[in-house]
Order: sequence, then C-alpha cells, then structure tokens
Amino acid sequence: MAQNTVEKTPVTMLGLGAMGTALGRTWLAAGHALTVWNRTPARAAALATEGAKVVDTAAEAVAANTLIVLCLLDDTSVDEVLAGTDLAGTDLAGTDLVNLTTSTPAQARARAEWARERGARYLDGGIMAVPPMIGVPETGGYVFYSGSRNLFERHQETLSVPAGTTYVGEDAGFAALHDVALLSAMYGMFAGAAHAFALIRKEDIDPAALAPLLADWLVAMAPAVHQTADQLRSGDYTKGVVSSLAMQVAGTPTFLSTAEQQGVSPELLSPYFELMRRLLAEGSGEEDLTGVIDLLVN
Repeated sequence: MAQNTVEKTPVTMLGLGAMGTALGRTWLAAGHALTVWNRTPARAAALATEGAKVVDTAAEAVAANTLIVLCLLDDTSVDEVLAGTDLAGTDLAGTDLVNLTTSTPAQARARAEWARERGARYLDGGIMAVPPMIGVPETGGYVFYSGSRNLFERHQETLSVPAGTTYVGEDAGFAALHDVALLSAMYGMFAGAAHAFALIRKEDIDPAALAPLLADWLVAMAPAVHQTADQLRSGDYTKGVVSSLAMQVAGTPTFLSTAEQQGVSPELLSPYFELMRRLLAEGSGEEDLTGVIDLLVN
C-alpha cells in the first residue's frame, strides 16, 4: 500500500506565555506532535487538553524532539531555561534551535555561537505579529528568520504553520535587527498619532472622526519610505524631492506654535525638528529629509 500521508515534524515548545501558547496551538491543530514545558506548569494545562505532551523539565523537552522552539520573556530567560537546567553542558549535536524570544542583534549572534559550540543548528526569529494574529493568515502576521539557510529551508513548512516566514540572511542578528527596525518605525507612528490626538483633546472634535482621516493620511504617506531607500542607495538626496528640507524647516514654527496654543507639549516633535534644523545648517536646502538618517548614525 502506498504511503499517502507525510509525517509532520514534531515540535518542542519552551515558553507558554500568550505568544508561545498561540504558536503551540496552531502546530497542534495542524497535526504536529507537540511537547511543551513552561516554568509555570499551570500554563501548560490548556495545551495538554488539546493533545500536547507536558514534561516536567526543559531538559526533558529538549530531549524529546529535534526541532526546539523557544519563546521566552528575554535573552536572560533563555539563559536561565537552558543553562539553568544543565543543558549548557549537554551535547546538543543534531538539535535544531529556533529562538523566537525578542532580543538584540548582538544577543542573537551570541546565542548562535552558543548553539554552535554545543553542536546545535540555530535560527533566530523576530515575530511581526501579536498572539491573535497567529494561525490567522489573513491578518498578515509573519516572522523574520535569520541564521542557517539550510536549517530554515529544512523547517520552513513547519515554521509557516503559525505565521508567514521571511528569511533575511545568514547573519543570526538580522531577524532581530529587522524586528526592532520595523517596531521603531511603529513607535514613531504612535508618537505622531499621540501628538495629533493631543492637539484636538480640548476641542469639540470627536477623536473617532479624526481617526479615519489620520489613518488614511498615514497610509498615503507610507510609500515615502521607498523614495528614502532609493536616495540612500544612490547617495543623491535631491532625487525626486517634492517638499525640500528648507521648505519643511520653514514650516516647523507653525507646528510648535499650534502645540503651544493648544496647551500641548512639543516633546514628541521637537527632537526631529531639531535634527531637521541641524541638517539644513550642514547641508543643502534642496535635499529631502533623508540626511537626518546620517545625522543619527554619525
């Protein structure tokens, strides 16, 4: 009889917070055998009722399967879970470690070296989703992966079950770097939106009426990142300029005066405006705002 079913890769999940639980639940629903461990055992109960095997120690969990996924609080937690259970002294040859714990690029690179020294293969991940987006493809959630390309390709089908996958390079730190870069832009957007809502806070303007206008405007402005990238690649910061640096700097007093008149602190805008003024003093008023990036780097 022909074998018409393919055995799905078993997964070990270390860490069952909201994200870890969501990840584990999608693998179970897709038919993957799942072994789980969490420092607070009660958090494993829900997945146990759905078919997960719950073990008492992280060492047991690691020994259960080749593919080990970590989703813990931070890099210190990874140290405590692995090194704290004597796994640091264990031969992990043949183990595939996929670390989805939020970390810095330097921490990810150090963890990759840690794994290599113990004979393990390593992938680092940056999750661009919140738990409700996991297992729901239409939400657009995905995970950045970096490290061994061969390891990524070996497990891509399994890793794609909870969310989309985007491989960003052999350098183990690149997933974390992409993650923080995108989230930094997100917080900048949140800061701008907070200032916008603050400006109308004392007026007879419904925030719910401003919200769709604000959302549409941000969407309309988002493609500007492509021009910024093109200018950075070419080195020509005057390429395709629509609103010159000189013109935009000339307009900043209006924003600051409006904030003052509305009783709103300018602290979310002032640092960026100061960079714009520095850039104008050091460069050409015909340029775009792209040169601010060089001021930050230097």
